[in-house]
Amino acid sequence: MKLQMVDVVGQYQKIKPEIDAAIHKILDSGQFILGKEVGEFECQIAGYLGVKYAVGCASGTDALQVAMMALNIGPGDEVITTPFTFVATAETIALLGAKPVYVDIDPKTFNIDPSLIESAITPQTKAIIPVHLYGQAADMDPIMAVARKHDLKVIEDSAQGMGATYKGKKVCTFGDISCISYFPSKNLGAFGDAGMVVTNDAALAEKMRMIIVHGSKVRYYHEILGVNSRLDTLQAVILSVKLKYLDQWNAARRKAAATYNDMLKGTPVTVPYVSPNGEHIFHQYTIRAPRRNELAEHLKQKGIPHAIYYPIPLHLQQAFAVPGTGKGAFPITEQATDEVLSLPMHTELTDEQIVYITDAIKEFYH
Repeated sequence: MKLQMVDVVGQYQKIKPEIDAAIHKILDSGQFILGKEVGEFECQIAGYLGVKYAVGCASGTDALQVAMMALNIGPGDEVITTPFTFVATAETIALLGAKPVYVDIDPKTFNIDPSLIESAITPQTKAIIPVHLYGQAADMDPIMAVARKHDLKVIEDSAQGMGATYKGKKVCTFGDISCISYFPSKNLGAFGDAGMVVTNDAALAEKMRMIIVHGSKVRYYHEILGVNSRLDTLQAVILSVKLKYLDQWNAARRKAAATYNDMLKGTPVTVPYVSPNGEHIFHQYTIRAPRRNELAEHLKQKGIPHAIYYPIPLHLQQAFAVPGTGKGAFPITEQATDEVLSLPMHTELTDEQIVYITDAIKEFYH
């Protein structure tokens, strides 16, 4: 049986005529950079999320950097975030000369533990970056409460959360700025790198729109320091087509996750926890597995793709280590890195494939 971790080709084949027509329209127009379709897609995303402003950029990583630049985060500032996330979250903080300050995670959701944030705040703290990991919303109410109490900015890292909800509202609608990745494997994925920042603040939206084009409103007149981080028109039209299917695709992921859960009953693995606060979109289907590395090798021998997101927490990464936060500093995170294993999850996953995968897991623990 041929299995894939993410089946972007299979998904494309189902909507190929629409995608191809959209691409050829741009090829015929020659408007590859900031064509009108970019603005149209930004409006579509703003409408989908229920926010006022959306600004396309070149990647989810750039979205984080642009958001922090807009909030004037820089040398001497501290930004509180989770050590259990993709490197971009801390990387962009460090690139701006600021310091990432890590807070341990909730053992069930893998998201930042809101109860630990306040004790990490210092006079240098400028912002909090919660991450909606694996497609499940962070617990935003207490995060926003502590941010308001201490006059801190909140940047939602929604790279993995497009379409997830928290207490009836979509993620990307709580923080001062929210950051989206459209990397091809994401629930809403482009055909290359692409990203977006969204906000309800008009001044921040205008500033971010300047930042992505070298800090300018008028060409060749540069008012602030910026970067080159524009959303390609080709990616915008591809994403515009795919956005129509996002809710349907997220529902398919939830259905596949429910099948996984049923098939894994009776095994020693811990299936993903789903918070009653919102709707999980299962960007990843991540289990906790005893003898994880041995199980991973067993799956490899069976031709079953899998991944470890993430094998080394940020506080133990050489590039982002912070003095005084070595091994043992965040025990819940460190335990997670020893146990998590992500199984194939995508919109083309069949029940037959899930049975094959879960039978292999049962065989290992038999």
